[in-house]
Amino acid sequence: MKKKKIPMRKCIISQEMFPKKSLIRVVRTPENEVLIDPTGKKSGRGAYLCAKLEYIDLAQKKKSLERIFQTKIEPTLYDQLREYAEGVSHEE
Repeated sequence: MKKKKIPMRKCIISQEMFPKKSLIRVVRTPENEVLIDPTGKKSGRGAYLCAKLEYIDLAQKKKSLERIFQTKIEPTLYDQLREYAEGVSHEE
């Protein structure tokens, strides 16, 4: 039986490779809107972030998402990321 390949993605903060499902995808849509993409299927420029609060805080402090998406990121997005990360970590 053929073993199924697990898609891997790199976290923008830790620079480590993780299974795609364990990361949070943030996307900048063609309309320049930046949002969380739980499905992983929205069109636009995507970036992956570990679902750990310290990485989200670091991304906000270093303005990593602003650099990647070349646009201003609202602080509310980081609050949404923290809430989403807490939900993800409780499921595991």
